[in-house]
Amino acid sequence: MAAEKGSAFLLKVGDGGAPPGFATVAGLRTTQVSINGEAVAITSKDSGGWRELLSGAGVRSVSVSGAGIFTGSAAEQRIRGSALAGVIDDYRLSFESGETLTGRFLVIRLDYAGDYNGERSYTLSLESSGAVVSA
Repeated sequence: MAAEKGSAFLLKVGDGGAPPGFATVAGLRTTQVSINGEAVAITSKDSGGWRELLSGAGVRSVSVSGAGIFTGSAAEQRIRGSALAGVIDDYRLSFESGETLTGRFLVIRLDYAGDYNGERSYTLSLESSGAVVSA
């Protein structure tokens, strides 16, 4: 696998359409994704002292976080609206290779900060709701 640029790792938010169109969240300087899984143990006395796990069982989730400079873009306004309303929205992560992760997410945290004579910045955290599809 070839090395990829971090600047090509983009978070996009849906426009509410069906199917959704996606707009890049402007101003993001860092983006992180974590794919999480929960193991279901099926260890028994027949396991020979080794833990055994059930494939395909348990709860899977995807967490996304990002931080950046506030630009007032329509995508940032949509995220803020979703956070204030507590609604789940469509999001897509895209990578330089063309691979994408698409799913529905809830904004679980949105923080704004600013210094005197400095830019306004924000951090956000998203948690998946339902399947996240890799394409």
